Amino acid sequence: MLRKNKTVIGSLSKKLFYGAMAVTLCGCGLRTRSLQDFLNDPFNEQTIVENARLRHPSSVIVCRSKQCAPSKLSMSREYIHNSLLHLFQNNSRKTAMVCEADPSTHACTENYIQLPATIGIVQGYIYIDSVKITDVSVGKGNTQLNLVLNYNISYNGQTPDCIPAKTSIYVQSTSNILMEDPGYTCKMNAIGQTSIKTVFSIDYIDLDYGYVGGYYSIGLSGPTYGGATGYMMFRLPTDAYPLAPNLRYKGNNNMSNAAASILEQESPTGTSTYNNTNVSVFPINK
Repeated sequence: MLRKNKTVIGSLSKKLFYGAMAVTLCGCGLRTRSLQDFLNDPFNEQTIVENARLRHPSSVIVCRSKQCAPSKLSMSREYIHNSLLHLFQNNSRKTAMVCEADPSTHACTENYIQLPATIGIVQGYIYIDSVKITDVSVGKGNTQLNLVLNYNISYNGQTPDCIPAKTSIYVQSTSNILMEDPGYTCKMNAIGQTSIKTVFSIDYIDLDYGYVGGYYSIGLSGPTYGGATGYMMFRLPTDAYPLAPNLRYKGNNNMSNAAASILEQESPTGTSTYNNTNVSVFPINK
């Protein structure tokens, strides 16, 4: 009986010893892993990140004149294309905030998006918190917008040198609006260039306050590799009004009252513009 007790105690001692050693070696990795994952492989420090999957919405929500509705109910593809064109033209040479957001409420949950990545041999995160819209132009077939975007990227407290991303927005239909780029490069370490490719499926456009939201997928390839998917918002500093300043209704022609009323609903501020004062450019400490 005594021998059996000694055997049980010895077995428990070994389990406690190995458990303590595993905790010491794994460190903070336990914070992001379940108990089952730890029991299966206690020495694996891989962090499992849950993200929303990239998907195409059944309809795009468009807000104008303080009212929001699915675009497929009352708008055409051309209207969305033209509205996006004016929205980005009004924000040309300006910086837009980028944030991780909730797909249901379209409210920012963080002031940035983060991408888990392996930088050389070091595990870390890539952060994107803003983007400067350098250029806006109309593409082929009146369904495409061409943008030049400069993403503000940082990692481990450093800011790499990146070339601008030549980005295109394809308005194929009222329920299929895709923004993507062929990839742009960043110098993140001494080994070589890292390629970053972004796909953004737009499902929310707010012309009143300059918000554009959707599901994203961002991948990195090269000396630094990784990526993530999720839901993000672009917070543009200027709204979509006026759509064309030189064509605004001045009230001094023979336009009918009905037509004038429609224009006033589309551009309710007269000769002034809405300015989204809630958006400001500020550095984010990481």
